[in-house]
Parts: sequence; structure tokens; C-alpha cells
Amino acid sequence: MRIGGREPLLGSPEITRRVRLRRTHLNAICSLLLGCLVGCSISSQLLYWLRYNSSCDNGLWEVARRTSRRIAQSLVSADAAGQSGLLFTGVMTAQKYIDSRAVAIYETWGQTSSGSLLFFSSEGTVSKQGLPLVALRSVDDSYPPQKKSFMMLKYMYENFLDKYEWFMRCDDDVYVHTERLELFLRSINSSKSLLIGQAGLGNKAEHGQLNLGPNQNFCMGGPGIIMSRKTLSLIGPHIRYCLEHLYSTHEDVEVGRCVHKFAGVPCTWSYEMQSIFHNNFRGEIEAEAVADSVLQKAITLHPIKRPQQMYLMHKVFLQVKAAELRHQILELDRDAALMLKLQGSECRLLNGEECPAIDNRLLEHPFKQYKPMSLEDVQVWDFFAKNYYSPASLNPRRRIESYNELAINRVVSDLMTMINRYSKQRGRVIEFRDIMYGYVRYTPGQGIDYILDLLLSYRKFRGRRMSIPVRRHAYIRRSFAEPMVKVIDEGPPKKVHFIVPLAGRSEAFQRFLLTYEKNCVLKKHATALAVVYFENSEGGTSMEGDPKQLLEEFRNKYKDHDVKLVEASGQFSRAQALEIGAKLFSMDALLFFVDVDMIFDGGLVQRISWNTIQGNTVYFPIVFSQYDPDVVGNEARIDDRHGYWRQFGFGIVSIFHSDLMMVGGLDTNIHGWGKEDVDLFDKVVHSNLTVFRAPDPGLVHVFHPITCAKNLSKEQSQMCEGTRLASTASRDQLADLVAEKFPNLLKN
Repeated sequence: MRIGGREPLLGSPEITRRVRLRRTHLNAICSLLLGCLVGCSISSQLLYWLRYNSSCDNGLWEVARRTSRRIAQSLVSADAAGQSGLLFTGVMTAQKYIDSRAVAIYETWGQTSSGSLLFFSSEGTVSKQGLPLVALRSVDDSYPPQKKSFMMLKYMYENFLDKYEWFMRCDDDVYVHTERLELFLRSINSSKSLLIGQAGLGNKAEHGQLNLGPNQNFCMGGPGIIMSRKTLSLIGPHIRYCLEHLYSTHEDVEVGRCVHKFAGVPCTWSYEMQSIFHNNFRGEIEAEAVADSVLQKAITLHPIKRPQQMYLMHKVFLQVKAAELRHQILELDRDAALMLKLQGSECRLLNGEECPAIDNRLLEHPFKQYKPMSLEDVQVWDFFAKNYYSPASLNPRRRIESYNELAINRVVSDLMTMINRYSKQRGRVIEFRDIMYGYVRYTPGQGIDYILDLLLSYRKFRGRRMSIPVRRHAYIRRSFAEPMVKVIDEGPPKKVHFIVPLAGRSEAFQRFLLTYEKNCVLKKHATALAVVYFENSEGGTSMEGDPKQLLEEFRNKYKDHDVKLVEASGQFSRAQALEIGAKLFSMDALLFFVDVDMIFDGGLVQRISWNTIQGNTVYFPIVFSQYDPDVVGNEARIDDRHGYWRQFGFGIVSIFHSDLMMVGGLDTNIHGWGKEDVDLFDKVVHSNLTVFRAPDPGLVHVFHPITCAKNLSKEQSQMCEGTRLASTASRDQLADLVAEKFPNLLKN
């Protein structure tokens, strides 16, 4: 430093100050180096102890546990002491919605609210469900709820102003994603005067009639309004004035006017608020129809007026959260597997034990994880562009089904979210334009694979701005979640009552009795058998004997087993036979309607017991039906070449007798082949019972020639002929037969 253009003299105050400053800097540097050396030494010793001394490891973990416990206790005590919380939520409702919409909110997002939640309604409102409710004095449920809204804000001001940073006003038909809301609010300075929501100016018909000043707006009440503590403190003393000076019939407009007058702030003008506070102007939101782009950004969704949709929306967000957690777990597993591979044989845990074995599948490309064992196991890729091409369907070229389109849209949406995760830091954003074409395949037990040719737009907004169209291939796997099994101890198994309609068919009946004996009687399952026999109907007997004689021999052989025979007269009617058999048992009996052509394994009784719940669930198993053995051979295999799954067959069913009576029973006016099963299925679908339907490989329909009677109705005849033709052979086998017998057809 120069003073007046000259160097300072030796021993002057300036020289002394410089020397002291240099000594201070030197001491600081020495202290820093010494601290680093001591810290490194202590750290190395501590790591050595952690690696070879398990008792030290346990002790440190115990200290960590105690520390975390003390922190948690201090947080609880601080909250109990009335220290400032994050958010107070007030939900406006009415007496007629307090036990429907309000309950749905309280049982869904109300359980995870970041702070306190209260419901506000008119004077005298009572909740049968015990909800946290404030019945505002001198307030009714008239619409628009201007007085209710202002009195709710007044209640917040008088009772909670110093206890929370933010205050939210919302309706009873809005869903709030509380986790996103908390992250959003913690990123904002709550000490400022703020009014947050989706800004509105009124619709076209109301322009100029709301008495809004220039650049004045309001926060739309539907998707919710949030104000800071300072904003509430400024308008709180003037609530009465705002109530006495109303210029419109809209409650949210008047709240915005009051805030603008006494707090001096408008509603947030940000364009992004339209996606954060989502308001569907076209009508009520259907949970399962909400676009993924909305689900990924929205903090609130409005309107959801039906309580069932509120629960469904909560379910959708829980599924999204579960998928995010599974993805995080997968990434951590991959990181751990990579570290284990890098460590090799020298890898040791903190307690000295060897590291666990590496799951090499985590490090493989997802498309290479599935290794088919035979040619039949090779999974074929389906192709799609404007249409969908698949060899697995009867029509190889068809339009893209809605479920496939929805799945592809979700895949693309998730992909773009991952690509643009760090777009702000990188100064560029990738926008999706179109899918040129793609491939999709199902990988058993692992997931759905996609290869997509994408048309994208690369937009750079930092530095030299540019926008360039690009095409890229994306290789994606949508992995299945790990199977989760809930084991419920139901006590002793339920007794299953087999009811078999029969008209002749002695050979088939003898086979059925052998199957029943092997898999029910000899295995000591709790079962009963009732056979309803039409003796004079078509079907006749065979050389093996009369069905009545066969059943009598079976009953004499197993005298302790519950076996019943009922003889019916007249034309064969499956519905009538099942009704007669059902009446043989009590109302609490578990009934199983089965045909004489069925064979089954020993696990069927347990599956019936598990999948049928009285007053709740009816089990319609999807059975495997064999093709004609003269065409496909006698090999008994469960595959596409030897049979097919009867997706539209509902004749085999397990149902409790009380539930059968509740839905109206079977239509006994239906005679002959078919239709009575579809009628019963429709009745169950339109009841309050749940239909459980799943393929059952242990339940097989043995092939037999089908003869369609001439006296059947047109609808029954079409169903019979369709089943007869479908049971001949598979499409591929029929094509092979045609090619074998008519080779010249393929040459042309």
C-alpha cells in the first residue's frame, strides 16, 4: 500500500499492522492443516474399529439410534409446545356432504396433510363419523358460500395465525397431493405477503361485471387458495369490512378483492399455476382417465365430486408413488451389484463378513435377461405404427386398442420426464413430437419391452438458442413389480358342495367319479356331491352301466361321505338341475356348479375356498378346453396346440347359496344347451358382488363331440355351433391340415 506516493517507514503503524495480519493468516493455515491431520487420523482409526470390532459397530449404531430418538422426541415436544407448523388446511363443506365428500377427503389425502386439517360448515352441522369439524356460528349452507369462506378465514386468523406459516382454503371436491404441496411451500419464503393459486379474471360473459381494477385478478377457489401468514395477518382485522362490501356473487372473487385491498398482492400470475392447481373446466375428473402429464405435475385436482372417485384418485397416486419407490430400489440394487462386482473377492462388510453374492441379472441389459428354453418360448415382437400388427390375434392387422395406446402414452410420458429431469441445469429441453413406429413384446415374469422410433424436438434456451428436430430410438422395459402374497389364516377350510347336472353320459360320469374319488374323497377334503339326473332326457347310457348304479356303488363304497342323488323328470335343463341341487343345502353352503365333462386336480377345493367369499366374491374360473384328439393327438398338455381357454364360458362357478338367492338365482325357463350361465354371470355383475375370474390350469374340460339340437333357440344355436367349431383345433393346426391336404393352394 502506498501513502502519498511513498513507501511506509520501517516501524510505522502500517508495517506493524501488516505483520500482525500475516501472522494471523499463518496461524489460521497451520490450524487448518493440523485439524485435517487430526481428523484423518481419527477417521482412519474409527474405520479400522468399525471393520474389525463388531462391538464398537453395535455401540455406534446404538448411539445413532439414541440420537435419532432424542431428535424425534424434541420435534414432538416442539410441536406440542405450539411452535410454528407448516400448513393449516381449511376445507369448506356442507351438512349434506359432511359424511360423504368430507369423509373421503379425511380418509385419503387428509391423513397425510402437512400440518392440521379442519372442516368448516354451517351452524349446527354434526358429523356422524367424528370428523374434526368447526360449525361456524351464524353461517348457513347457502350458495355462494361467501360468508362461510370469510368466517373460516377469520377463524384461522383468531386461532392459528402464530402457529402456521401457510393457510389453505379449499372445497370438499378437491384432491391435494400433500407431499408435493409440502415441497412446493418449503421452497417459498413464507415471510412475504403472498396469495398462491390459479389466477382468474372471470369468463367471457362476466368481463366488466366483477368490478376488478386494472391488473387485478383473483385466485379461483375450486383448485384451492393458499396465503402466507403475513397475508392473513393483513386481511384478518378487515374481514367484517370485506363481508359488508361485496361487489359480486362469487366467493373467490371477493376473497381476492379483499386480499388485494388490504394486503396489496394479486394472485400469482405464473402460467405454470394452471398445471400445479389443475382445474378441469369440462366436468368432473375421472381418476383412471387423467392424463399422465397432469398426474406428474398437479398438486391439486378439481373437481372430484363423487367420494368413490376421491378414493380412486388416492389409489392412482399411491400406485405412482409405489412405482417411484420400486424404481429407486432397482437403482440402488444396481449400484450395490456394481460395487460388489468392482470389489470382487476382497469385499467385506463393516462387521467383517463377506459381501453377499452378486445378482448378475441386475447388470445385464434388460432385453437379454430372458433366455428361452425352446422355440415355443421365444417371444415375438408386435409392430405398430398407424395400425397394430400381431401374429397372436386372429386379425393380424388391426387398430391400436385403447389399453395399448394408454400404455404407450404412459411409457413416452415417463421417458420424457426422465430425459428432462435436469433440463434446467443443462440449458436445454427435449420435447416429444410423435412416434414414427415401434415394437412391443411381453416377457414372462419380467415386464413389457418397447423399441420406439421417436420424433423429438431439441430446444436449447441457454447460450445460442436453437430448435432442431431429431429422431432417436428408445429401448425401454416396463418391469413388473415383485409378487406380493398376503397369507390369511381362515381357520378350517370351507366345505365345498359339488352339484352335477346329468343326462345319460355314463362313460363321462364314471370318469368324473374317479376324479372326484382321487382328488376329494381320498385326500380327505371337506366336500359333498349332489347329482341331479334326468333319466328320460337325451344322452342315453353306455356299456359301462347306468349312472344311478354307478353312483349307488360309489355311495356304498364311501358310506361316510355326503353323496346325494335327485332324479328329475322332463326335458333336460341345466338351470333347473342346478337350482334343485342348490336347494339340498343350507343358505351358508358353498356351492360349486360343475359339468360331468370336467377333470380337476387336488388343489381345486382349496382354490374354490380361497376365491369365494360369502357376501363379497363369486369365483368364475376360466377352464382349459381340449381340442379334438383325432386332430391334435392324445397328448394331455396345457398349451395352445392342445386346447384353448374358455374366456367366454361361465358355466363353472362357485358361489354361496345365500348369494345365489340374492342375485335372483338361475333362469329355469331356459332349456337345452347354454345361455343360463351367461344369464347368471350378468346377474352377478349387476349386483354388489365382485366377480373373480382367473385361468385355472387344474380344471380341464375333456373333449367330447358336440351335437347341437335342432329345437334350440337362435341364440343358443349360435353359441352351440361356435363352441363346436372352436373345439376342433387351433388356427395354426387347421392351417397345417389345409396345407397338407391341398398343397397346390400355397403354390399359387
